[in-house]
Amino acid sequence: MDRLSEKLCAQIATIPDHHVYGVVTKILGLLVEIAGFGRDVTVGGMVHLRPNPQRDIPCEVVGFRDQRALLLPFGPLEGIGLGCKAFIINRQPAIFPTERWLGRVMNALAKPLDGRGPLPQGSIAIPLKNAAPSAHARQRVGEKLDLGVRAVNSFTTLCKGQRMGIFAGSGVGKSVLLSMMARYTEAEVTVIGLVGERGREVQEFLEDDLGIDGLARSVVVVATGDEPALMRRQAAYLTLSIAEYFRAMGKQVLCLMDSVTRFAMAQREIGLSAGEPPTTKGYPPTTFGELARLLERAGPGIHGEGAITGLFTVLVEGDDHNEPISDAVRGIVDGHIVMERAVADRGRYPAINVLKSVSRSLPRAFTPQQNAIFRKCKQIISAYENMAELIQLGAYRRGSDPKVDEAILLYPEIEEFLTQNKGDHSTIDEGFARLAEIVGLEYGAEF
Repeated sequence: MDRLSEKLCAQIATIPDHHVYGVVTKILGLLVEIAGFGRDVTVGGMVHLRPNPQRDIPCEVVGFRDQRALLLPFGPLEGIGLGCKAFIINRQPAIFPTERWLGRVMNALAKPLDGRGPLPQGSIAIPLKNAAPSAHARQRVGEKLDLGVRAVNSFTTLCKGQRMGIFAGSGVGKSVLLSMMARYTEAEVTVIGLVGERGREVQEFLEDDLGIDGLARSVVVVATGDEPALMRRQAAYLTLSIAEYFRAMGKQVLCLMDSVTRFAMAQREIGLSAGEPPTTKGYPPTTFGELARLLERAGPGIHGEGAITGLFTVLVEGDDHNEPISDAVRGIVDGHIVMERAVADRGRYPAINVLKSVSRSLPRAFTPQQNAIFRKCKQIISAYENMAELIQLGAYRRGSDPKVDEAILLYPEIEEFLTQNKGDHSTIDEGFARLAEIVGLEYGAEF
């Protein structure tokens, strides 16, 4: 009864005691100008356009110009005309998540997409644009987190609370890699944000890649590529807010977002519409600030909370890993996994280039034994790939370099180790035991 009362009080507190509204004075593309609102409108505030009692279009205030507020809508503007009433919602956008959201699929406005009825509401309000925990109050990253993927577990190990970028061009297999991690991770809860995703791929991802077991302990937020920029941006905010709710409950959360690049593109559309000057590749200055604010929300919580381990994909434009968004994300996160088309072209999936991938939790996260195996394997891969062209041309003479001779012998087995079908699962210990066998080192399960 007490919990029901708390929920009712929380919901009642969100009901305004009066309405303030302005009127539409100009529409240019998706940008709407309103006037007559007094001082009740702020940047980031919500405004609802209501052309008739049956239609309600939520909008966000993105700026001001000549005593007018500039709005961008979360939906199509059909039916909106000059003089249309614009109701100001004078409160911070927030959600009321609950554990019963596990297994559910929703849009960026926290409305269900799975046909299973309305989402239950909790009693704790989580702001959509939450601030990251204080740097001084945060815990340190925890122990290793098993993600079930051999290449990641052995060469770019993540710790609980670490944030990692996955950098890849289109069609290289990053969505499948994310689904493998979501299905096999030892994290208690997975929150998945599909930002700007292709609409036809969403159901395939849920049914074929994530599967029933993976979905049962996940919350999935979807904003497809044909939705307005505000919906795509808010899908990223909502994903982090849900993850923060479970972190505050003391859970270990795996947050997967595909992709941060589409979030940045949405922010670019919003910034340019509001009149910001374009800078690098047309991205306005706020894009890079918003990226940092979004990604910093992941990570360890304060004392007594859990942690959000974040994996954020970056869609590398033209396979250029030095383009602006890639550079910005690499400087914010705690490591990067590089997926390359050349690796995929030779039939190895996941197509991770382990030499170019880095985890900033290493070598501290590994035991001395694991570090020895890790270094030995990277030396073998490096020795082979440095001489790969000569070896393939038949120009290398055996006996010229003992390290290269060893690499020629062991490289095929390491390549086979790094290849993993999406139906396979491998623990950290199983991976290191197999690598130790390949390179001829000892590895004990007690480690």
